[in-house]
Amino acid sequence: MIGVIVCGHGSLPQEFVRAAEMICGMQNNVRAISFQMWEEPDVVRTRYEEAIASMECEDGVLFLCDLFGGSPFNEASRLVALHENYGIITGVNLPLLIDLMTSRRKLDGTNQMRDLLVEIKHMAHEGIASLHMDDLEDESLASGVAS
Repeated sequence: MIGVIVCGHGSLPQEFVRAAEMICGMQNNVRAISFQMWEEPDVVRTRYEEAIASMECEDGVLFLCDLFGGSPFNEASRLVALHENYGIITGVNLPLLIDLMTSRRKLDGTNQMRDLLVEIKHMAHEGIASLHMDDLEDESLASGVAS
């Protein structure tokens, strides 16, 4: 099993997990780790290590970070550099997290981490949509059925 750590600034990680669990139910092997502006970056690394120790993650750890280059990402990248079966995705969004929670088989350890990261990036991209009033001329959207 691959453990999932949703990480980022402020209370964003906890709120992402809370919102996803509202839709998907409570999740095992998922942790939310926050970094506050008054904290030193090494505090978040200690939180990561504690979270990893508390999960069943013999197949690896997936970090879902809010922002590339921020302290949560930087500390996660230090751990990823030491473990071949760890990986990071930045720009985490709620549709991505829901997709992961509803398809936990993707986290069963049968895929190589590199392949899993490619698939997750695709899932994150697919979760982004747009709508403009001109789009409402499309009959399927006007009827409330999005394609």
